[in-house]
Amino acid sequence: MAPKKQPLENESSTPTAIPGLNLNQLVDHLPCYITIQDRDLRILFVNDKFKKDFGNGVGKKCHTVYKCSADICPNCPVQKSFENRCAHIAEETVKLANGGISQLLIQTSPIIDNNGVVTAVIEMATNITQQKKDRKELVTLGQSIALLSHGIKNILEGLQGGAYIVDEGFKDGDIAMAQKGWNIVNKNIFDIADVVQNILYSSKDRPLKYERVSPGQLVKDSLALFREKAAGLNIELKQQINESVPGVRLDIASIRRMLNNLIWNALEACLNDKQKNDHFVSVKTDLLDDDHFIFEIADNGIGMDQDTQRNIYEEFFSTKGSSGTGLGLTVVEKVVNRHGGKIEVTSTPGKGTTFKLIFKIK
Repeated sequence: MAPKKQPLENESSTPTAIPGLNLNQLVDHLPCYITIQDRDLRILFVNDKFKKDFGNGVGKKCHTVYKCSADICPNCPVQKSFENRCAHIAEETVKLANGGISQLLIQTSPIIDNNGVVTAVIEMATNITQQKKDRKELVTLGQSIALLSHGIKNILEGLQGGAYIVDEGFKDGDIAMAQKGWNIVNKNIFDIADVVQNILYSSKDRPLKYERVSPGQLVKDSLALFREKAAGLNIELKQQINESVPGVRLDIASIRRMLNNLIWNALEACLNDKQKNDHFVSVKTDLLDDDHFIFEIADNGIGMDQDTQRNIYEEFFSTKGSSGTGLGLTVVEKVVNRHGGKIEVTSTPGKGTTFKLIFKIK
């Protein structure tokens, strides 16, 4: 007779008791949503975590709970498990009971009786919203580094080229050549300063420092910065200032950055327009009504189509190819939003663009 097997140390026919944990309710302690569904996708069982974020749900169809929809989700993994008796994985965007949106990684497995019939499907769903967000941010970071590096590389090459022309001009005693080289250097110094300031502004939310200032004076200051550059590009700068616009409380540094970005964009839009000989950029400030005033920057440059207008505030979106970083209008939108303002844009390809920035008088 074979010797009787001795139980191993800690081996037991019943699970070891764990303080605070009822093994009959183990499913309620899982860090994911658990449901059991029938062939009609009607929910038969949910765990506590599901109830917390989606409500009870028992007796309802899963797509009405997850999506508030009467339509079955395309490629439903629960249906697939019923059809082929296999486990399936899918990702879905769902709506929580509080109105929030989450992304779920869903895994399903059939429950099969002794006759091999699938009687129900168990679904386990894990909230991966934060992981998807982190992944997107990493991808965006990589793209932004590549784009910014390429843009700065182009500027540095421009600086090197301009410096070379300056050196050759001085070497040959050709002041005109040296002046031409210096103009190239000066432009690229402005460009790299602009890129750096936009990077700093877009990457850090510094507290706004409100000061009372005349909107008309801010326009004059920004135009003074670009007047010589516009003359060199043969673009007319116009100003329209309503002196009756009262002093208002604004963060002066960020409003200047906003105006500078828009004026420079307008100048480049004119520079890139090869269809017209005469170009202008107009900047004005005026009263909109008793409670609001506006800044308006208009140009008669290349303009934008509807698709471009829909994307202009996207970070790193640029129509300038390798010469743009796509940060300028992102910064503009950020400045306006932080001041509680509003942006209106009208543009027609081949005719030009107008940005109207609306702020409260306060």
